[in-house]
Amino acid sequence: MSISAALVKQLREMTGAGMMDCKTALSETGGDLEAAVDWLRKKGISKADKKSGRTAAEGLVGVASEPQSAVVVEVNSETDFVARNESFQTLVRDIANVALGTDGSVEAVANATYPDGGKSVADTIREAIATIGENMTLRRAAKLTVGKGAVATYVHNALAEGLGKIGVLVAIETEGDAEAARNFGRQVAMHVAATSPLALTEAEIDPALVEREKAIFSEQARQSGKPENIIEKMVEGRLRKYFEEVVLLKQAFVINPDLTVEKALKEAEKEIGAPATITGFVRFALGEGIERNETDFAAEVAAAVKS
Repeated sequence: MSISAALVKQLREMTGAGMMDCKTALSETGGDLEAAVDWLRKKGISKADKKSGRTAAEGLVGVASEPQSAVVVEVNSETDFVARNESFQTLVRDIANVALGTDGSVEAVANATYPDGGKSVADTIREAIATIGENMTLRRAAKLTVGKGAVATYVHNALAEGLGKIGVLVAIETEGDAEAARNFGRQVAMHVAATSPLALTEAEIDPALVEREKAIFSEQARQSGKPENIIEKMVEGRLRKYFEEVVLLKQAFVINPDLTVEKALKEAEKEIGAPATITGFVRFALGEGIERNETDFAAEVAAAVKS
């Protein structure tokens, strides 16, 4: 089959592999991009298999909190210029505050009443589109709540209080000092912003994803030519390392890499004054998962001159 240059380029950006290797991988996998990534990894060619794709959405992530609950919302705009607009920032901040009174779902937030107007959040966004002149959307929202303890928040690359490019919530259940729990939770939230874990525990990782990684590790190990019993141990070791990389409680704590997050929590219990449990976390990075439509600026200028 014919493999397009655009597909080869996309695979190169995802993996860091050479052009011919990418073309071969796509040919071997019938043009299936995800399978081609795995093919390169199995051959030990992929240099950056975890590299994120470029994102297009602009706008802001906003957080708001109460003593035992917090929310994070993402409101997208077409340009970063709008994200720096005071009216847009007020809109996102107000939507986050409104979300505190809902279950945190996008539908509930969109249907909730926006302050100082009596209209819904969805209708208010539609009015803002007409006023600001750009398309905007409430893309997603999430809420964490604890019975006792605290939900900590952190905003990275903040443009204003509670508004930025990455928003994180971390929930800690405890009978102890809620403020001490919140302080530690904020440290964990900063860690989550930096490391972007896939799950809180091993059990929460999608089994299909684990099997996929296991298959790749097995193929890599077999290339060593070692016996099957040794290969099995090699795969087990690779899986342990994988969990240490993607599971929050297993990760080395960025604030003290000598401890895992799980052990750091145990240390924090001394300050909190009671057993504590991280019950959940949420991390929103602005525009993640939305592909950018790349344009050739020089070509655009040339076309404009010709016209």
